[in-house]
Amino acid sequence: MKNSIQVNNLTKRFGNFTAVDNISFNVKEGEVFGFLGANGAGKSTAIRMLCGILSPTSGDAIVGGYSVMSEPDKVKKVIGYMSQKFSLYNDLSVEENINFFGGVYGLEGKKFKERKDWVLQIANLKGKEKLLTSSLPGGIKQRLALGAAVIHEPEIVFLDEPTSGVDPISRRNFWDLINDLSANGTTVFVTTHYLEEAEYCNNITLINAGKIIAEGNASELKTNYIKNKIYEIECERVVDALDILQNENYVDETSIFGNNIHIIVNDDFNSEEQIKTTLTDKHSIAIKRIDKIVPTLEDVFIHLLDKEYNR
Repeated sequence: MKNSIQVNNLTKRFGNFTAVDNISFNVKEGEVFGFLGANGAGKSTAIRMLCGILSPTSGDAIVGGYSVMSEPDKVKKVIGYMSQKFSLYNDLSVEENINFFGGVYGLEGKKFKERKDWVLQIANLKGKEKLLTSSLPGGIKQRLALGAAVIHEPEIVFLDEPTSGVDPISRRNFWDLINDLSANGTTVFVTTHYLEEAEYCNNITLINAGKIIAEGNASELKTNYIKNKIYEIECERVVDALDILQNENYVDETSIFGNNIHIIVNDDFNSEEQIKTTLTDKHSIAIKRIDKIVPTLEDVFIHLLDKEYNR
């Protein structure tokens, strides 16, 4: 399978600040590719370069067969882009938004009518074309925005935090649309801060402080980057328990996961009885359960960030 995107030593500096630092990776044709990182990690700057909006300081990327360094205008013609910050004009009707984006991408006649009908269908807006876009529920507006972004059937679509601010059911439905696009050959490049959503991606790259810190599919990330055992603890006085466990020699890392605690243990750990001794016997904290678990992507992400910050 050929690559839709090839990134080679891509770098962007703003004065003395390096926002994207010599990153390289490939995205295969038709895959859903997750680009993950905390706020300020360099995700948006990287996407702006890959979309031909921002010129790299050095390095290059080939997107849809065109160089972002020397052919940015050609790159823009083969991609679609959807952002959480701006995707639609709220003061226009549904139909006016579709007409606008269709015109921008040069669609007309029978082709435009077919694509317009498709957008209305996936957004569940047939017969509601005159509604003001600002009046739409978040999940419906999100689907309309995606339809507008791919109305011209681009080879590649960039989705920057596309599910931010919508309910879980709408997010799940939106991912069904993403998978449909991928199944039909569209390459989907998505950033998200919902780490459980990254499980849907074929491959994932984690970025921090402008550098790539891990890459692989979800299974590889979970097995290759955390070697020690992880336990999930459900107990009372969660915050107190977290503080106590952080100071135990047998615990390498701790984190809150919902209402529970996750700990990564080291070679000083012998059995679950140690945890019970620490929390219940010494500090009278009742434990409901202790389970050895497979790490989540959130565990991996926190583990890798801790490693970076503790260097």
